[in-house]
Amino acid sequence: MSGDSASAIQRNQVDLVDFIDWSGVECLNQSTSHSLANALKQGYREDDGLNLESDADEQLLIYIPFTQVIKLHSIAIKGPEEEGPKTVKLYSNKEHMGFGNVSDFPPSDTAVLTPDNLKGKPVVLKYVKFQNVRSLTIFIEDNQTGSDISKVQKIALFGTT
Repeated sequence: MSGDSASAIQRNQVDLVDFIDWSGVECLNQSTSHSLANALKQGYREDDGLNLESDADEQLLIYIPFTQVIKLHSIAIKGPEEEGPKTVKLYSNKEHMGFGNVSDFPPSDTAVLTPDNLKGKPVVLKYVKFQNVRSLTIFIEDNQTGSDISKVQKIALFGTT
């Protein structure tokens, strides 16, 4: 991803939350009391008191299918300064990934999140890699300080249908 994030979401880009196929959404290594819905669902993700937390270690593997083919332009991942995600790898149209095989596939794009990104500044993706997206896998590899728990307050995906 380019170091220069978009200063603003482009006019024709929309929040893709309405196009998520919720029945197929999965998150590996999430804490049962701090699940993915806290960071992804509208209403929950705007509440800074709610967040997604990792369980056994700092890694999270999130699978998000869509109800129709989308074009992904940018992603915003909000989190706390210390436990917020750092290295985030994105995979377009890769199903059934687990921690055992995630490193077998080259990511469609990789982001290293800055403190500005963790406050909600979107990261612009390699648009050509995200043209006909039926599903998105987000691999949070580590966090800002290397602590055992990663925390995500909000995940927002921007693009077009």
